[in-house]
Amino acid sequence: MHRHAAMRRRRPDFTRLFLAQGLATLSVALLATLRHGLEGAMSALLGGLVSLLPTLYFVWRGLRTRGAKRPRVSVMNLYQAAMGKFGLTVALFVVVFVTVPPSNPAFFFVAYVAAQLMHWLTPWLMRDRPTPRT
Repeated sequence: MHRHAAMRRRRPDFTRLFLAQGLATLSVALLATLRHGLEGAMSALLGGLVSLLPTLYFVWRGLRTRGAKRPRVSVMNLYQAAMGKFGLTVALFVVVFVTVPPSNPAFFFVAYVAAQLMHWLTPWLMRDRPTPRT
């Protein structure tokens, strides 16, 4: 029983999700570099950042308060985090396309989508890994 209570209090570790998004972005950036040089790579990196930054915000904002003592507050934080993530995503798209238009929009969107697809892997990435016994 004590073990279950400790597991409930532990915050999830999103490091693997962020790493997966970063690796997806870097993979597309590497392909873009090989096909279109540094300009293509910059487009891909911008696309990945437009995906990664709102995800970081969502995790930070949505998981500030957790626990069974105040479930209504937790749900409200998640809704606010989702709205903030959407707003931040739209704002980043506008900022990128107005201030630094990607030289290759295809690589920008491919990197954005590749980073977003990493969310599908979240259940697998968040799963606790068994630790080897020594």
